[in-house]
Amino acid sequence: MAAISFVCLSGRDIDVCCGGSLIWGHQPPLVSHATSFVVDRALCQDGEVRSRNKRWGGRTGAERRAERRQQLIEAATEIWSESGWAAVTMRGVCARTGLNDRYFYEDFKTRDELLVAAWDGVRNDMLGEVSSLFDARADRPPIETITAAITIVVDGIARDPGRAHILLAQHVGSSPLQDRRAVALQEATQLVVDASRPHLRQDADEMALRMDTLIAVGGFVEVITAWHSGLLAVTEKEVVAHTSRLAETLAQRYIVND
Repeated sequence: MAAISFVCLSGRDIDVCCGGSLIWGHQPPLVSHATSFVVDRALCQDGEVRSRNKRWGGRTGAERRAERRQQLIEAATEIWSESGWAAVTMRGVCARTGLNDRYFYEDFKTRDELLVAAWDGVRNDMLGEVSSLFDARADRPPIETITAAITIVVDGIARDPGRAHILLAQHVGSSPLQDRRAVALQEATQLVVDASRPHLRQDADEMALRMDTLIAVGGFVEVITAWHSGLLAVTEKEVVAHTSRLAETLAQRYIVND
Protein backbone atom coordinates (compact mmCIF):
# COMPACT_ATOMS: atom_id res chain seq x y z
CA MET A 1 0.00 0.00 0.00
CA ALA A 2 1.21 3.54 -0.74
CA ALA A 3 -0.06 6.59 1.14
CA ILE A 4 -0.42 9.87 -0.78
CA SER A 5 -1.12 13.10 1.11
CA PHE A 6 -1.95 16.54 -0.27
CA VAL A 7 -3.75 19.72 0.68
CA CYS A 8 -7.19 19.93 -0.98
CA LEU A 9 -8.02 23.62 -1.47
CA SER A 10 -10.68 23.23 -4.14
CA GLY A 11 -12.63 20.30 -2.77
CA ARG A 12 -12.89 18.76 -6.21
CA ASP A 13 -13.52 15.13 -6.95
CA ILE A 14 -10.14 13.95 -8.21
CA ASP A 15 -8.13 11.19 -9.75
CA VAL A 16 -4.88 10.62 -7.88
CA CYS A 17 -1.53 9.83 -9.41
CA CYS A 18 0.85 7.61 -7.48
CA GLY A 19 3.49 10.26 -8.02
CA GLY A 20 1.35 12.86 -6.30
CA SER A 21 -0.04 14.68 -9.38
CA LEU A 22 -3.72 15.56 -9.35
CA ILE A 23 -6.20 15.41 -12.20
CA TRP A 24 -9.16 17.61 -11.36
CA GLY A 25 -12.69 16.41 -11.88
CA HIS A 26 -16.18 17.18 -10.55
CA GLN A 27 -16.80 20.03 -8.08
CA PRO A 28 -18.41 18.88 -4.79
CA PRO A 29 -18.90 21.16 -1.77
CA LEU A 30 -15.85 23.27 -0.95
CA VAL A 31 -13.41 21.99 1.66
CA SER A 32 -10.03 23.28 2.76
CA HIS A 33 -8.03 20.81 4.74
CA ALA A 34 -5.29 18.23 4.36
CA THR A 35 -6.53 14.93 3.02
CA SER A 36 -4.74 11.58 2.93
CA PHE A 37 -5.41 8.79 0.47
CA VAL A 38 -4.23 5.22 0.81
CA VAL A 39 -4.07 3.44 -2.51
CA ASP A 40 -3.33 -0.08 -3.57
CA ARG A 41 -0.31 -0.27 -5.82
CA ALA A 42 -2.00 -3.13 -7.63
CA LEU A 43 -4.46 -0.60 -9.02
CA CYS A 44 -1.65 1.51 -10.48
CA GLN A 45 -1.10 1.41 -14.20
CA ASP A 46 1.85 3.36 -15.56
CA GLY A 47 2.13 5.08 -12.20
CA GLU A 48 -1.50 6.19 -12.03
CA VAL A 49 -4.43 5.41 -9.78
CA ARG A 50 -7.69 6.31 -11.46
CA SER A 51 -11.00 6.98 -9.76
CA ARG A 52 -12.98 5.14 -12.38
CA ASN A 53 -15.05 3.43 -9.69
CA LYS A 54 -15.42 6.44 -7.43
CA ARG A 55 -18.94 7.79 -7.18
CA TRP A 56 -20.28 11.23 -6.43
CA GLY A 57 -24.02 11.58 -6.01
CA GLY A 58 -24.41 7.94 -7.05
CA ARG A 59 -22.66 8.42 -10.42
CA THR A 60 -19.23 7.43 -11.65
CA GLY A 61 -16.80 9.85 -13.23
CA ALA A 62 -17.59 8.41 -16.66
CA GLU A 63 -21.31 8.93 -16.10
CA ARG A 64 -20.79 12.53 -15.03
CA ARG A 65 -18.62 13.17 -18.06
CA ALA A 66 -21.28 11.72 -20.37
CA GLU A 67 -23.89 13.97 -18.73
CA ARG A 68 -21.72 17.05 -19.24
CA ARG A 69 -21.17 16.11 -22.88
CA GLN A 70 -24.91 15.76 -23.43
CA GLN A 71 -25.54 19.11 -21.73
CA LEU A 72 -23.11 20.81 -24.11
CA ILE A 73 -24.68 19.16 -27.15
CA GLU A 74 -28.19 20.15 -26.04
CA ALA A 75 -27.07 23.73 -25.43
CA ALA A 76 -25.47 23.87 -28.88
CA THR A 77 -28.66 22.50 -30.43
CA GLU A 78 -30.77 25.14 -28.67
CA ILE A 79 -28.53 28.02 -29.72
CA TRP A 80 -28.36 26.69 -33.27
CA SER A 81 -32.14 26.38 -33.42
CA GLU A 82 -32.56 29.95 -32.22
CA SER A 83 -29.80 31.79 -34.06
CA GLY A 84 -28.07 29.53 -36.58
CA TRP A 85 -24.93 27.43 -36.43
CA ALA A 86 -22.59 30.43 -36.60
CA ALA A 87 -23.94 31.61 -33.23
CA VAL A 88 -22.77 28.43 -31.49
CA THR A 89 -19.59 29.23 -29.55
CA MET A 90 -17.63 27.61 -26.76
CA ARG A 91 -18.40 30.51 -24.44
CA GLY A 92 -22.07 30.47 -25.37
CA VAL A 93 -22.66 26.80 -24.65
CA CYS A 94 -20.61 26.97 -21.44
CA ALA A 95 -22.63 29.96 -20.25
CA ARG A 96 -25.90 28.19 -21.00
CA THR A 97 -24.88 25.00 -19.21
CA GLY A 98 -22.99 26.63 -16.35
CA LEU A 99 -19.91 24.56 -17.18
CA ASN A 100 -16.44 26.00 -17.60
CA ASP A 101 -14.33 25.71 -20.73
CA ARG A 102 -12.25 22.90 -19.23
CA TYR A 103 -15.27 20.64 -19.49
CA PHE A 104 -15.86 21.77 -23.07
CA TYR A 105 -12.36 20.73 -24.13
CA GLU A 106 -12.73 17.50 -22.20
CA ASP A 107 -14.89 16.19 -25.06
CA PHE A 108 -14.52 18.59 -27.99
CA LYS A 109 -11.23 19.74 -29.45
CA THR A 110 -12.94 22.39 -31.59
CA ARG A 111 -16.30 24.06 -32.04
CA ASP A 112 -16.73 22.12 -35.27
CA GLU A 113 -16.66 18.85 -33.33
CA LEU A 114 -19.50 20.12 -31.14
CA LEU A 115 -21.48 21.28 -34.18
CA VAL A 116 -21.10 17.88 -35.81
CA ALA A 117 -22.26 16.16 -32.60
CA ALA A 118 -25.33 18.43 -32.44
CA TRP A 119 -26.10 17.85 -36.12
CA ASP A 120 -25.74 14.09 -35.73
CA GLY A 121 -28.15 14.09 -32.80
CA VAL A 122 -30.89 15.84 -34.78
CA ARG A 123 -30.19 13.77 -37.90
CA ASN A 124 -30.32 10.54 -35.91
CA ASP A 125 -33.67 11.50 -34.39
CA MET A 126 -35.21 12.15 -37.80
CA LEU A 127 -33.77 9.14 -39.62
CA GLY A 128 -34.47 6.98 -36.57
CA GLU A 129 -38.17 7.81 -36.78
CA VAL A 130 -38.26 6.92 -40.48
CA SER A 131 -36.28 3.71 -39.95
CA SER A 132 -38.61 2.62 -37.14
CA LEU A 133 -41.60 3.28 -39.38
CA PHE A 134 -40.14 1.16 -42.18
CA ASP A 135 -39.46 -1.69 -39.73
CA ALA A 136 -42.96 -1.53 -38.26
CA ARG A 137 -44.62 -1.50 -41.68
CA ALA A 138 -42.41 -4.05 -43.45
CA ASP A 139 -45.46 -6.14 -44.43
CA ARG A 140 -47.64 -3.21 -45.46
CA PRO A 141 -48.09 -1.88 -49.03
CA PRO A 142 -44.89 0.05 -49.83
CA ILE A 143 -46.68 3.03 -51.37
CA GLU A 144 -48.62 3.56 -48.14
CA THR A 145 -45.38 3.32 -46.18
CA ILE A 146 -43.66 5.91 -48.35
CA THR A 147 -46.56 8.30 -47.79
CA ALA A 148 -46.39 7.66 -44.04
CA ALA A 149 -42.64 8.39 -44.05
CA ILE A 150 -43.15 11.64 -45.96
CA THR A 151 -45.85 12.61 -43.48
CA ILE A 152 -43.52 12.00 -40.51
CA VAL A 153 -40.80 14.22 -41.96
CA VAL A 154 -43.10 17.05 -43.02
CA ASP A 155 -44.99 16.95 -39.71
CA GLY A 156 -41.69 17.02 -37.81
CA ILE A 157 -40.54 20.09 -39.73
CA ALA A 158 -43.86 21.83 -39.07
CA ARG A 159 -43.88 21.00 -35.33
CA ASP A 160 -40.25 21.78 -34.64
CA PRO A 161 -38.98 24.75 -36.69
CA GLY A 162 -35.75 24.68 -34.70
CA ARG A 163 -34.95 21.17 -35.85
CA ALA A 164 -35.83 22.21 -39.38
CA HIS A 165 -33.43 25.13 -39.07
CA ILE A 166 -30.64 22.68 -38.29
CA LEU A 167 -31.49 20.04 -40.88
CA LEU A 168 -32.45 22.23 -43.81
CA ALA A 169 -30.23 25.31 -43.60
CA GLN A 170 -27.26 25.61 -45.91
CA HIS A 171 -24.01 25.46 -43.96
CA VAL A 172 -21.86 27.67 -46.13
CA GLY A 173 -18.61 28.36 -44.32
CA SER A 174 -18.53 25.07 -42.40
CA SER A 175 -17.01 22.21 -44.37
CA PRO A 176 -17.74 19.61 -41.66
CA LEU A 177 -21.44 20.50 -41.65
CA GLN A 178 -21.64 20.51 -45.43
CA ASP A 179 -20.07 17.06 -45.40
CA ARG A 180 -22.55 15.80 -42.80
CA ARG A 181 -25.48 17.08 -44.85
CA ALA A 182 -24.20 15.21 -47.90
CA VAL A 183 -23.76 12.04 -45.85
CA ALA A 184 -27.29 12.37 -44.46
CA LEU A 185 -28.68 12.51 -48.01
CA GLN A 186 -26.93 9.24 -48.83
CA GLU A 187 -28.14 7.66 -45.58
CA ALA A 188 -31.75 8.63 -46.28
CA THR A 189 -31.42 7.22 -49.79
CA GLN A 190 -30.08 3.95 -48.39
CA LEU A 191 -33.00 3.70 -45.96
CA VAL A 192 -35.50 3.96 -48.81
CA VAL A 193 -33.63 1.48 -51.01
CA ASP A 194 -33.37 -1.05 -48.17
CA ALA A 195 -37.06 -0.69 -47.33
CA SER A 196 -37.97 -1.14 -51.00
CA ARG A 197 -35.87 -4.25 -51.60
CA PRO A 198 -38.40 -6.86 -50.36
CA HIS A 199 -41.01 -5.40 -52.72
CA LEU A 200 -38.92 -5.07 -55.89
CA ARG A 201 -39.87 -6.63 -59.20
CA GLN A 202 -37.65 -9.53 -60.19
CA ASP A 203 -36.28 -7.57 -63.15
CA ALA A 204 -35.79 -4.32 -61.21
CA ASP A 205 -32.52 -2.49 -61.83
CA GLU A 206 -31.35 -1.69 -58.30
CA MET A 207 -28.68 0.76 -59.43
CA ALA A 208 -31.30 2.68 -61.38
CA LEU A 209 -33.51 2.57 -58.28
CA ARG A 210 -30.68 4.01 -56.19
CA MET A 211 -30.09 6.87 -58.62
CA ASP A 212 -33.79 7.66 -58.90
CA THR A 213 -34.17 7.51 -55.12
CA LEU A 214 -31.23 9.88 -54.64
CA ILE A 215 -32.84 12.33 -57.05
CA ALA A 216 -36.19 11.94 -55.29
CA VAL A 217 -34.79 12.37 -51.76
CA GLY A 218 -32.70 15.37 -52.81
CA GLY A 219 -35.71 16.94 -54.51
CA PHE A 220 -37.89 16.26 -51.48
CA VAL A 221 -35.38 18.03 -49.24
CA GLU A 222 -35.38 21.04 -51.56
CA VAL A 223 -39.19 21.16 -51.60
CA ILE A 224 -39.55 21.08 -47.82
CA THR A 225 -36.72 23.60 -47.50
CA ALA A 226 -38.52 26.01 -49.83
CA TRP A 227 -41.80 25.39 -48.02
CA HIS A 228 -40.24 25.90 -44.59
CA SER A 229 -38.60 29.16 -45.69
CA GLY A 230 -41.86 30.50 -47.14
CA LEU A 231 -40.89 30.29 -50.80
CA LEU A 232 -43.72 27.82 -51.46
CA ALA A 233 -47.11 29.13 -50.33
CA VAL A 234 -48.73 25.72 -49.79
CA THR A 235 -50.08 23.85 -46.80
CA GLU A 236 -48.49 20.93 -45.01
CA LYS A 237 -51.11 18.59 -46.49
CA GLU A 238 -50.37 19.86 -49.99
CA VAL A 239 -46.66 19.19 -49.55
CA VAL A 240 -47.37 15.63 -48.41
CA ALA A 241 -49.90 14.98 -51.18
CA HIS A 242 -47.70 16.30 -53.99
CA THR A 243 -44.49 14.58 -52.95
CA SER A 244 -46.37 11.33 -52.27
CA ARG A 245 -47.80 11.34 -55.80
CA LEU A 246 -44.32 11.77 -57.25
CA ALA A 247 -42.96 9.00 -55.03
CA GLU A 248 -45.76 6.68 -56.13
CA THR A 249 -45.06 7.39 -59.80
CA LEU A 250 -41.39 6.56 -59.27
CA ALA A 251 -42.10 3.45 -57.20
CA GLN A 252 -44.34 1.93 -59.87
CA ARG A 253 -41.25 1.42 -62.05
CA TYR A 254 -39.63 -0.88 -59.50
CA ILE A 255 -42.15 -2.22 -56.99
CA VAL A 256 -44.62 -5.07 -57.34
CA ASN A 257 -48.21 -3.93 -56.91
CA ASP A 258 -49.61 -5.48 -53.71
